[in-house]
Amino acid sequence: MNLSSFLVIGLLILTSCAKPIADFTYTGQEDPVPTTVTFSNLSRHADTWLWEFGNGDTSTETSPSYTYTLSGNYTIALSATKGDNTHRMEKTIQITAPVPCLVEIQTPYGNMLAKLSNETPLHRDNFMHLVEQQFYDSLLFHRVIRGFMIQGGDPNSKGAGPDARLGSGGPGYQTDAEITPDLVHVKGAIAAARTGDNVNPQRKSSGSQFYIVQGNKVSNGVLDQIEAKKGFRYTTEQREAYLAYGGTPHLDQDYTVFGYIVEGLEVIDKIAAAKTRPGDRPEEDIWMIMKVVK
Repeated sequence: MNLSSFLVIGLLILTSCAKPIADFTYTGQEDPVPTTVTFSNLSRHADTWLWEFGNGDTSTETSPSYTYTLSGNYTIALSATKGDNTHRMEKTIQITAPVPCLVEIQTPYGNMLAKLSNETPLHRDNFMHLVEQQFYDSLLFHRVIRGFMIQGGDPNSKGAGPDARLGSGGPGYQTDAEITPDLVHVKGAIAAARTGDNVNPQRKSSGSQFYIVQGNKVSNGVLDQIEAKKGFRYTTEQREAYLAYGGTPHLDQDYTVFGYIVEGLEVIDKIAAAKTRPGDRPEEDIWMIMKVVK
């Protein structure tokens, strides 16, 4: 056996005994959600891999791709294994939200343009994701109360018969509360519906149901009473908005407001004026179709 053969055999022995080293790179995170990130596996001396995408999802592919639908920081982990030896590497990536976050809501009474708030990223990204998936298309505004709000987003309302009981449907999950004093229930506010405090003390939001505020006129005296009762103070701008447009300030700090109607406030009034049957469902179905405005 010549020297070259000995060198090759020695190299094979060293390679077979070498411990695994995990390493990877990625591309695609620069785009706003929903975005697909492609991961390239640069690991050495390993024969199996476990990827963790920072949100509970995993993969055992060599170099997977993964689609993120929510913005935020994600810690990506790759575990490279050979035999009984495993090496783990972590890197943090930032997934950005679309800017601006605008959604057009089409109805038989006209269109509304909603601007979602960056202060409520969980609700913003969840709503945008559902719109992108056409989740809301053909659903109904199933609960309408004049002088209060219009509510929709129950998937059971799609094609529902006139006697169907609506208001309990959703996508199968809730969204953690993002209640902030910066976002209040002035006319045009978009907020997440939820179950009551007695069964939902954390005030988690429905995964899909939302309401848009119509409200009534509001006085400084009413705002003073709410401040005293709930222990917070309205800004000058918030007071001016309530006095000019009205709203439902008694809901402030109890529900997550995650956006506002910036065009088409008159559509809210038209829907709220619809005749309703017992249970606050409009006598004639009021459908919705949504699309993200790029």
